[in-house]
Amino acid sequence: MFYISYKPRKPKLYLFVIYAIIITLLSCSDDKDLYENERIWNNEDIEITDEEDETIPQIPTDSGDPGDNPLITNSQNLDITALRICFSSDSIMIENPYSEDVVVINESDGHVIIKNQTDEELNYILSGITENGSVKIYGEKKFNLYLNGVGITNPNGAAINNQCGKKATVYLVDGTTNRLIDGEEYISINDEDMKGTFFSEGQLIFEGGGTLEIRGKNKHAICSDDYIQISSGNIWIKEAASDAIHANDYVLIEGGIITTRSIGEGIECEKGYVEILGGTVEIITIGKKGHGIKSKTTTLVNTTGTINITTYGDASKGFNSEEDMEIINGTIYIQTAGDAFWEEEEADISSCAGIKCDKNLNIYSGDITIISVGSGGKGINITGDLNIYNANLIIYTTGDQYVYDRNNDTAAKAIRVKGDLIIYDGVIKIRTYKTEAEGLESKSNFVIKGGNLDVRAYDDCINAGTHIQIDGGYIYCLSSANDGIDSNGTLSVTGGIIVSAGTTSPEAGIDCDNGDFEITGGIIIGIGGDTSTPTSRLCTQPSVVFKTSSNISTIYIESDSGEQALVFKLPVNYSRNMAVLFSSPELKSNTNYTIYTNGDISGGSNYFYGIYTGATYSNGSSVGTFSTSSMVSSVGSNLNRPF
Repeated sequence: MFYISYKPRKPKLYLFVIYAIIITLLSCSDDKDLYENERIWNNEDIEITDEEDETIPQIPTDSGDPGDNPLITNSQNLDITALRICFSSDSIMIENPYSEDVVVINESDGHVIIKNQTDEELNYILSGITENGSVKIYGEKKFNLYLNGVGITNPNGAAINNQCGKKATVYLVDGTTNRLIDGEEYISINDEDMKGTFFSEGQLIFEGGGTLEIRGKNKHAICSDDYIQISSGNIWIKEAASDAIHANDYVLIEGGIITTRSIGEGIECEKGYVEILGGTVEIITIGKKGHGIKSKTTTLVNTTGTINITTYGDASKGFNSEEDMEIINGTIYIQTAGDAFWEEEEADISSCAGIKCDKNLNIYSGDITIISVGSGGKGINITGDLNIYNANLIIYTTGDQYVYDRNNDTAAKAIRVKGDLIIYDGVIKIRTYKTEAEGLESKSNFVIKGGNLDVRAYDDCINAGTHIQIDGGYIYCLSSANDGIDSNGTLSVTGGIIVSAGTTSPEAGIDCDNGDFEITGGIIIGIGGDTSTPTSRLCTQPSVVFKTSSNISTIYIESDSGEQALVFKLPVNYSRNMAVLFSSPELKSNTNYTIYTNGDISGGSNYFYGIYTGATYSNGSSVGTFSTSSMVSSVGSNLNRPF
């Protein structure tokens, strides 16, 4: 007997309560109650149409540079003690309430240098418009910077350059629009860092209800050598030659509206983590390997807001986390439109992915849609383990296989996991369309404890390298070129409702090669050109394998006493040589059954992808009988493998 006991990886401390609630809700019904379970698939919210009626999604072409509207000075009257700098086309006005012992100001042709010489926390207010100016800030104390309807263009460097290593709180004044633009070429001064249009040696915190527009023509748009925190405001990065938002220690988004367009990353933390806890984030990247959100360590998404990422570059990623990633909540929409390519330095293939995580990914909740249209593109690509506790997850991959040479290729797969893949609950819809494109793949163990899965793939819908274990859930698999469910090791089913359709022989609805195949519960229908046979000594629930060379559309199984065990309409047609595996609690021990095919189904309800309840079956043809005196029975034959 083969069971695997799983203990999910311990989440962070602040997730304990959430984790406990989720696990409490993850209960499975007894087999005898499966048909009566209220969590059926076919309600209006999650109904899946037939494949031929579905429109394959396309990613729109890049809409191009949004352009700039004329900037109108709309400064507000701020009643605070502050150093005030107001730019104009031919002059600059500076109002300084502080003494020279507190702050020193130097100005030359519109370029202003501020130096705080005390431990006092000062306020600076910028307004007005200049086409050739800048603001540079020195000091050893944190400060407040008010952008009060200011437009600064510096053709030779950063528009705002904070050389103070302390925290700068940037207030986008309510009702104002502000704009910062740098030049394509910088003139270096004293070898100082100047890596972005708005550059800071210290921490940057953005607050307020105003708007900040940035064009980063040289490198990054917003850059801090410490951390960046966005609490509110409308930040619109229309252009970035490298990253739109770049920080060293961490990036924290708590609110606001962030819209970016960049050649490099949308948001990157070079040494630390990224956390999105609120706000609306919309990212477009247009460069090769230009990722939407990239973190050197961990990534956390826990927001009631939305995240919309579109990448147009080859081998680009929506999320790229080099350590663990957690999605607790959020509405996430990711599109990748680049192809895979061979990286000479790595001597490996690099491909697109909606979510790429080099360690473990935990998805606790949220609405997640991923569309990948390039060759070799992945929806989710995980090096460690993937745990899906609950989510509405939709993944499309429409790209073909990428082939570099006879020994190196990669297919476009919806979910690819090198470690264990465990699904506890959720609604999961997956579509793949091209060569070797699998639906869900684990190179190790794949466990389904619950949830609603609709997987339609070109290659295997569900594949595992070591073991597949199904303990519950509603699972529909339809492969157009391979197996529905395929374990390269062993397979065990203890519960759930499964309809799995593979293609013609030798492909199968359910395949576990020559490994042990254990059935102790659940409703299982596997159809294809062939099937793996359950291992009798491990099974406690009867099953039957029916093979035929005839084309059939419906199957009906009835006991000698007239009790229905199965009323089923096949979701696909097989012109010849098909095999059906059926196991259910409705098959009673030591009972004789008759199989009928090609009859009419009337009344009742199509409970789950062709499984009918409360229906009447008529005009069928008897094709064989079997007895459940043995745990595994066989009926019929086909042209390839007669019994």
